[in-house]
Amino acid sequence: MSNILKIGKYELNSRLIVGSGKYDSFQTTLDATLASGSELITVAVRRVNITDPAQENLMSYFENTNVKFLPNSAGCTTAEDAITLFRLTREATGIDLIKLEVIGDTAKTLYPDVIETIKACEVLAKDGFTIMAYTNDDPIIAKRLEDAGAHAIMPLASPIGSGLGVQNRFNVHFIKEAVSVPVIVDAGIGCASDASIAMELGADGVLTNTAIAQAQNPMMMAEAMKHAVIAGRMSYEAGRIAKRPFATASSPVDGMIF
Repeated sequence: MSNILKIGKYELNSRLIVGSGKYDSFQTTLDATLASGSELITVAVRRVNITDPAQENLMSYFENTNVKFLPNSAGCTTAEDAITLFRLTREATGIDLIKLEVIGDTAKTLYPDVIETIKACEVLAKDGFTIMAYTNDDPIIAKRLEDAGAHAIMPLASPIGSGLGVQNRFNVHFIKEAVSVPVIVDAGIGCASDASIAMELGADGVLTNTAIAQAQNPMMMAEAMKHAVIAGRMSYEAGRIAKRPFATASSPVDGMIF
């Protein structure tokens, strides 16, 4: 079993990706991320400072770690917004591994605008970015994003921050069948068992933020997520037994001695 997660030219030893929002401090963000074992943390560059050294800078907290930064386009509502943001971010930081998200409904569901996402993906791929594309749990759109140049597909498990877990388990399987790039289940993870379920369904990885950042003990939840992702991956690769409508004896009944 390979534990390496390959996204474009990048290789990660952990299949858990974490977020940086909703923490009470940058120090807590660092502590929880290290507890998770993750090597990739996504950052909303419109909301969290990683470019201005004159102010408290999240990157400075991680400078002596092996954790890579994954800029995301949270807050962008058009393809043009996202394209401009990532070009400026790469100019400032040199980072070309990105999480592309273009939100269509900013008031209630935070669901992505998949049409604008595909448009942005096509342009950013030509610009040489390594793109992880956030989308809804639709295998047709997943394939369109792969064709547009995405290096990983990130279908939502359920609405962002909802903690509802994977709401449509069949679609994770359908998306895995539809694309050849990694599938990272993103958004809606609420606890460690949700992460494990996503991995048991065949996901290549999980991204979670709120479940860790707003847990009563973020460091403990981060470590739980670490083990859940590992266990879920092992369970998937081990191959589960078939589901049956009736009981089957655990011990053979032939040749019993009375």
